[in-house]
Amino acid sequence: FNCNKRQRLPPPSSSSKAEIHNHTHKNRQTMKLSTAISFLPLVAGFTSPSISTRSNVVVASPLKPAFYVARGGSQDHINASTSQSTTASISLASSSTSIESDIGPSLSIISQGNWDLLSARGKAALSRLILWDMASGGGGQKHVYGDWPEVGVEDEEKRMLAEQIADLDGSYPGGLPAYLSKAQTLLKESADGTNPFAEFEAYVPEGESLSFEDPNASAHTGMTFSEAEQAGLTGIGDTVFVLVAGGLGERLGYSGIKLGLETNTVTNKSYLEVYAKYIQAMQRMAHIKTGKDHIRIPLVIMTSDDTDPLTRKLLEDNDNFGFDEGQVTIVKQEKVAALSNGNAGLSMKSKWKVETKPHGHGDVHHLLYREGLVDHWYNEGKKHVIFLQDTNALVINSVLPTLGVSIAKGFHMNSICIPRLAGEAAGAIARLEHKTDPEKSLVINVEYNQLDPLLSNQGDRKGDVADPNTGHSPFPGNANNIVIEMGAYERTLRGEDQGVVIEFVNPKYKDDTRTEFKKPTRLECMMQDIPKLFQKEMGSEANIGFTMFDRWFTFSPAKNSLDAGVEDVKKGGKAPGTMSSAESDKYIQNQRKLKFAGVDVPVTEEKDLVSISGIPVTPGPRIILCPGFAITQQEVVEKMEGGKITQRSTLVLEGEDLKVKNLDLDGALIIRTGHDCNVTVDGLVVRNKGFELEEVPEGSDVPEEVAIRGYTMKKEEVMEIIINEPGKYHVGADGEVKKLD
Repeated sequence: FNCNKRQRLPPPSSSSKAEIHNHTHKNRQTMKLSTAISFLPLVAGFTSPSISTRSNVVVASPLKPAFYVARGGSQDHINASTSQSTTASISLASSSTSIESDIGPSLSIISQGNWDLLSARGKAALSRLILWDMASGGGGQKHVYGDWPEVGVEDEEKRMLAEQIADLDGSYPGGLPAYLSKAQTLLKESADGTNPFAEFEAYVPEGESLSFEDPNASAHTGMTFSEAEQAGLTGIGDTVFVLVAGGLGERLGYSGIKLGLETNTVTNKSYLEVYAKYIQAMQRMAHIKTGKDHIRIPLVIMTSDDTDPLTRKLLEDNDNFGFDEGQVTIVKQEKVAALSNGNAGLSMKSKWKVETKPHGHGDVHHLLYREGLVDHWYNEGKKHVIFLQDTNALVINSVLPTLGVSIAKGFHMNSICIPRLAGEAAGAIARLEHKTDPEKSLVINVEYNQLDPLLSNQGDRKGDVADPNTGHSPFPGNANNIVIEMGAYERTLRGEDQGVVIEFVNPKYKDDTRTEFKKPTRLECMMQDIPKLFQKEMGSEANIGFTMFDRWFTFSPAKNSLDAGVEDVKKGGKAPGTMSSAESDKYIQNQRKLKFAGVDVPVTEEKDLVSISGIPVTPGPRIILCPGFAITQQEVVEKMEGGKITQRSTLVLEGEDLKVKNLDLDGALIIRTGHDCNVTVDGLVVRNKGFELEEVPEGSDVPEEVAIRGYTMKKEEVMEIIINEPGKYHVGADGEVKKLD
């Protein structure tokens, strides 16, 4: 049966791209520099942009010029005892003439002819860099602006360097001087071996633990898993989703964007499509629950230079995966300057190009603030922001119960967590109690390489060891997906940091002198470090917790290449983190869901796994429960009744009013039904050849997307039932579709 499918939006044209908002502009404004040395601490920054709304389109107005006092390691004051020669040189500039027009020539650093080659913004950025370098006393950046050849030699390269310096200066809050000042401080602390947690002791924080298969209520909230989901549904219409997707799939052995990778080889749906359909299913549930069809759940995608064009193309090629016009917004983060030594010298790829590196997903908070999105959502009445990573398809199932816990407990921030093995290379959520000042205590992620030293210096001094009663670390493992309450978020981002989370540096030193690097480093920041800003702005009022779920339900990211995964398995690893293991874990998750609903279905245990291209995967059944079929435990239980499925079978179910009773499946079956199609499948018997994995022979010349899995899906036979025409239907044992009205 085929009926009128939902009309899909056309892709954005070159003249109208309102479907996907572009928030990638750089702050190109030039700030005039005072001739007074005491003015140096104030560098170009940002104020909150105003927002206008038009036909569901959120438009950020141009950034307004402002001053931002650099923090977090930058100089609050420049020493007034700057050398007299420097002061005298600067005073050569006329009081009516900006330093940006002649600082290079005035200090005999860059000739007037070379200076005249540069744009106004290039001169301004170089002026800031030169003055900061002189004031810091190190002269560590002279390799950037010194010894330029005479005019007529590599003139275009000079212009390009000045423009890049301006880009780096304009894209970082506080400008390039603030970045370099922070870097000098953090690099010194790194070289000195400073312990950032010396004044803290770690304790297990308050949080919740929910299990899909446990019918009992949580001791803290008094809610069962299903009740937490239903509580989440009451607030899902007032949420915003933010997807952090700034990385390519190079670590996986894939040159494209990770969002474009197929989550499975049965439906071949990409990660972005899976997330989109879950959000739309949640939106549909909000419509049904509230009767308000106008509710829209916005999605923001944070991209980078590497992923931005490919992400836009993926959306355009797929009609935005069903999102309405104006529902998807893209914000793009910029890279930061790479550093070559402990004095924060800029690393140069060539004489005329600064090397740059990713800054980390912690940029997302400042970007959302800078573009005015958080203010807009807050004023619109949105209540929570949900942050997701790009290639962990299982975690989307945890959103509703986590939101329910956040609502019940009044958490300002709630981290989705999993049981963590002691010593595992994964961060843990801990409550850090300050030894002398309770107001500095906070709940935050602590990286594994910091947790063991911290625990080794307190209490029984055993370090990161397992709880003998559970076999796991008492500290929950961080899945790095978070739910944040909008009011606290807006209040925190309005603080002086404007969402710029505390940065860190992780240089790889050549030797024990800790002075030279094996390769350039940079400042980094992490999304999950936002509690440091909550603590600063809200003190002990900040209510930060976690919600822990079983690993099988929540956590199986695709992050490693096939070769790396095989090596991990050979060493005894249980979580190779490959595309194949992530796909397998999705099937196993759905096996367990159907088992819970009463279906006779084999559930793969560790002993049942089979090796395909060196990675242990499920032999089946391969089950996909699309978000259009069920996003809650209650839906799965209500829509599945009895039946049996063999291990070699493949099943795909999609349709909000689809119910399946007494299914007898040995082969492959796909059922898809549209909105307003009430379909009952009762006693259907399916016998066909089905689908089968085929391992790719070693050394075969296959596309990247096949090579990273090591197999293909051979689809021999399948029964496929597609019903799109609204109405009421019955499907019997023979698969015949009968319309009842």
